[in-house]
Amino acid sequence: MDAQTQPSATRTLTHRETMLIVLGVLLPVFMGSLDNTILASALPTIGREFGDAHNLPWLITAYLIANTAITALYGKISDIRGRRFTLVIAISLYMAGSLVCALAPNMLVLILGRVLHGLGGGGLTSTGMVVLGDIAAPRDRGKYYGYFSAVYTTAGACGPALGGSIAEYLHWSVIFWMNIPLGLIALALTLTLLRKLPRHEQPHRLDFLGAALIMSASVAFMLALSMGGARYPWTSLPILSLFGLAAVVGAGFVVRLRTAPEPLIPLSILNDREARLAVAVNAFGWAPVVGLHIYLPMYLQNVVGMAPASAGLSVLMLAVMLNVSAGITGTILPRQVRYKRIPIAGLVLAIVSVLALAWRANSGQSLLEFEIILLLIGVGFGCMPPLAATALQNNVSIHTFGSAIATMQFSRNLLATILVAVFGALVLVGAGTDGAAAKYSAEGFVLVFVAGAVSFAIALAAAILLEEKPLQASHA
Repeated sequence: MDAQTQPSATRTLTHRETMLIVLGVLLPVFMGSLDNTILASALPTIGREFGDAHNLPWLITAYLIANTAITALYGKISDIRGRRFTLVIAISLYMAGSLVCALAPNMLVLILGRVLHGLGGGGLTSTGMVVLGDIAAPRDRGKYYGYFSAVYTTAGACGPALGGSIAEYLHWSVIFWMNIPLGLIALALTLTLLRKLPRHEQPHRLDFLGAALIMSASVAFMLALSMGGARYPWTSLPILSLFGLAAVVGAGFVVRLRTAPEPLIPLSILNDREARLAVAVNAFGWAPVVGLHIYLPMYLQNVVGMAPASAGLSVLMLAVMLNVSAGITGTILPRQVRYKRIPIAGLVLAIVSVLALAWRANSGQSLLEFEIILLLIGVGFGCMPPLAATALQNNVSIHTFGSAIATMQFSRNLLATILVAVFGALVLVGAGTDGAAAKYSAEGFVLVFVAGAVSFAIALAAAILLEEKPLQASHA
């Protein structure tokens, strides 16, 4: 580390300097979150244009798989070379993937472009959260977490409405073209506003083999879920072989974690009980929210009969209340001695609300009832993210914080990818081999909502087990 950067590692940032750094990473966070959901409402239009509806789910899962596999590597790179360098790489790859997708002549090229897209997107949101840990100690991070939460959840919720409007009134490729100017602005902000970011670099090794193993296991698992019950019976040789391959390669990934000099997920984090629980709270809490943002617009289009743009707009209530809840909780939580009480109560509310959504999904609920349920889910779940992020930072060293946040993002993305694929399989329950009938059936969506409630319940159990250690007033 050179002499120019050393002082920033020890000098306390002013509030103005901190806010400028926050501003520098909010656009990448927005771009990374938007991409999780913006294609949901545009998928039918893309399928009609390419004459390939069966492979549409891969436009979501290909991105999520690549995003998941690369996230932990970005954490290590940020610990080695710094956050600004890492963010420049992520934005550049994201723009390259956007260009390939926008120019794609067929579904195969579009899916491959989404893989490149995901390799860039994996560093956008995770690096932003690492930066938040760099600039604020656990006790102070609530002052700035609200900005991240508002941007992340607003982008994720605006995705279906924006994607549906673009597909309905413009052309779906605009979804990718708009990432080019946004990426250029993000690069400019990163190179200028992150100059004073504190630096905590230490040497690390990159576990490319571990990343390849988890990506291979994920692809095999997703292929089995997407083709099972549609192209092949669930008990057929191809499907069982894919599940078996996913299990074997997944076991190889576990072995790699235990034997690699520096595994993809640091053992120091895995061996820390409180860090494990914080990661579990975050993963099992966020996964159903990601899935709901994708499948609620599909439910409104296929079951209720809404147009793509209207369906996307109807889901905004979830993000609005999630933002309000997360912002308020992020401010209040660091001041509480018993800081778990509010998030635990919130998760209970989210579970009850999602079960109410499942109960009313097949009984002709009104739009007002639907919006009230989304309001309650948002209020309940919004209490959880500040708890998970604060608890993790409170239990790891600042020198491994990049890897810790990347592990949290990796776990969340992996579980979200799996849960989205499971949701897709549940929606097709009761359909014929072509899956056409289930697209307009509420029964599959009822199962999706119940599965979401189960995931929330696991997050609740992890939150209850999490120890309420006093929050640190400075970086460890």
